[in-house]
Amino acid sequence: MSDVSSEFDGELSSAAVAAGAGATPRNLESIMRIPVGVQVMLGSTVMPVADLMKLAKGAIVPLDHGIGEPVDVLVNGRVVARGEMVVLDDDPSRLGVRLTEIVGSTSHLA
Repeated sequence: MSDVSSEFDGELSSAAVAAGAGATPRNLESIMRIPVGVQVMLGSTVMPVADLMKLAKGAIVPLDHGIGEPVDVLVNGRVVARGEMVVLDDDPSRLGVRLTEIVGSTSHLA
């Protein structure tokens, strides 16, 4: 997974350099520490308000993504990667995403 994260970091670094053209290394270091929101989109659905109002504890809301389909990874609302859901080896009660594609990059991960 380190190959994925280093390529992902490279994509973010390239974007930061492009955004701060002329930035000094010290300024770039400050930019790289800025926290950004990362979300994983498992799926979505559309339903009438009447159906929404009927939802109760235990209700199942079907999503448009199927099991095994890639999920989108969003940074500040923009899709930057796609991947597959995995159970973390060190904590089986938590999920993670194995990146399989960096969006906007010509290289795809296997």
